[in-house]
Amino acid sequence: MRYLLAVLMAVGVLAQASAGQVSWPGGRKAAVVLTYDDALSSQLDIAIPALDAAGLKGTFFLVGSGVTPATVLRWRAAASEGHELGNHTLFHPCARVKYPMPVQYQIESYTVETMLTEIRTMNAMLTAMDGRAEHAFAVPCGDTLAGGTDYLEPLRLSGLVRYDRDLQWAERLGLDRQHIASAWFPETATGAEMIEAVKQAEQNGGLLVFGFHGIGGDHLKVSAEAHAELLAYLKANRDRIWVAPFSTVMDYATAKK
Repeated sequence: MRYLLAVLMAVGVLAQASAGQVSWPGGRKAAVVLTYDDALSSQLDIAIPALDAAGLKGTFFLVGSGVTPATVLRWRAAASEGHELGNHTLFHPCARVKYPMPVQYQIESYTVETMLTEIRTMNAMLTAMDGRAEHAFAVPCGDTLAGGTDYLEPLRLSGLVRYDRDLQWAERLGLDRQHIASAWFPETATGAEMIEAVKQAEQNGGLLVFGFHGIGGDHLKVSAEAHAELLAYLKANRDRIWVAPFSTVMDYATAKK
């Protein structure tokens, strides 16, 4: 419950940050984006079929090392059906304290140059799958210090990505293209709790970007039932809530800001 209250407070802040600046398509009260990280099997097996059944489109931030010959065609098919593929780097570099990983993939071992090279290479891999010249980016683990230097400003100047989905709620809000806030729920989250966050955004006329990892499986998972309940609510209320891929919503929001 304490976690839910924190999320709802953050949703309210983000909604207020964008309220009065963006009039959502069709006079809708809020915009919701569904994002999924790490190129997980449960996203292909559970999340995408559930989204398709509800007539909704999501954004999948792929890690290059997680895409295999067996899944690349499935990701390409998802893109052809209107789902967005985003850049989550090749090797998902994170701070060494986050979880065990080879030292070469710890972000402390990176430089800004190697980080940008990895993002550039992942962009090429994504273009080979979806044919798009530009891709959004999501910071792995929310860790932005490559060898001790923040790489987000060099990334902005590089022009490699247009938008960056962040993990932070309180510190970085609004429609700064490099710091788009997102909401994450624990494995115990219910559909009702996630729906409550949507209602909060709707009341404030705001933008709510969900972040997911596993859906009904894999790591940091949200149950398939809770996820399906959220999708059912969004489908039933599509006249009031605009649901679209991350870059689609951000293109609209930044143009209208």
